[in-house]
Amino acid sequence: MDKLNIENRLIGLGEPIFIIAEAGINHDGNITRAHELIESAAKTGVDCIKFHTHLTSDEMLNMDDTASYLKESQYQLIKRVELSFEDHIELKKHAEENNMIFLSTPFSREAVDLLERVNVHAYKVGSGELTNLPLLEHILARKKPLIVSTGMSSFEEVASTVSFLKDKDASFALMQCNSRYPTPPSEVHLGVISRYKQEFNVPVGLSDHSAVNYTVFAAVPLGICIVEKHFTVSRKWPGPDQESSLEPSELNELVQGIRDIEMSLDDSKVVHQDEVALQKLFRASVVTLKSITRGKVITEDMVWVKRPGYGIPASRLCEVIGRKTKCDLGPNQLVRWEDIE
Repeated sequence: MDKLNIENRLIGLGEPIFIIAEAGINHDGNITRAHELIESAAKTGVDCIKFHTHLTSDEMLNMDDTASYLKESQYQLIKRVELSFEDHIELKKHAEENNMIFLSTPFSREAVDLLERVNVHAYKVGSGELTNLPLLEHILARKKPLIVSTGMSSFEEVASTVSFLKDKDASFALMQCNSRYPTPPSEVHLGVISRYKQEFNVPVGLSDHSAVNYTVFAAVPLGICIVEKHFTVSRKWPGPDQESSLEPSELNELVQGIRDIEMSLDDSKVVHQDEVALQKLFRASVVTLKSITRGKVITEDMVWVKRPGYGIPASRLCEVIGRKTKCDLGPNQLVRWEDIE
């Protein structure tokens, strides 16, 4: 399986999970809030912060249609949260000063061109653009890695886009995603991660819109390479995505949980030095059940096994039975090898 290389950061199996704080439009068009999102995300230890690049008139027609969770027309919302080229430059610089990779999702070819001028190192393709082959082709011409979300799409549609991308020799990862905000845990469908890995042999991640962290924790041992979670400074901020976003303490918990789970997944099975002392405490040794005089042949009714574990190991009880004692032994006494012949 090939790995993505984003700003000298390898992403793929065997590499640390790439964690994206999805700021999206949670700034609600306020550049000061956008910078607050960067400052706050940086403190949690994420690898990347991602925004949206909307150029409304290039992206959509002026219409009243909207999603069920929005409280205004989609056009009005997107127009309000637009960021300028200068805003992008400022945010990228701010993110990099805080040791995070800056990414943004383009929703039009003009947005791609803007991000090229900003000099992004990769492209995040939103779920709505999975089947937008003209836009994908426009992005692919930039010869940069893609992270592709797959919400709102059937497996067959995903397979078709994967075939398109592979025919173009694209470097890309797939993100399992459900585009409901927030997504009920029952609809996260973590099993799709394994299907993607087996069927497509590309790095796979999880773009999780649920309001909890344990769905991501459960995905880590499935071999995800990327995690994306919506992030906000406060769910009291205005905007449609706040409800399904993590606040700083929750994002910090997500990052720490992922890193702890990653460390716990190796398949090494050796006795740790701290466990050696515990062996003596918790393992059993051969002991006498009654007094045994010198020269007696030890029979099954004379011995059994009890803690502690610094005598003859319980696993060798059968080697003690049938042997003669070399000295008198009292009841409930550890049997030593030098006591028998």
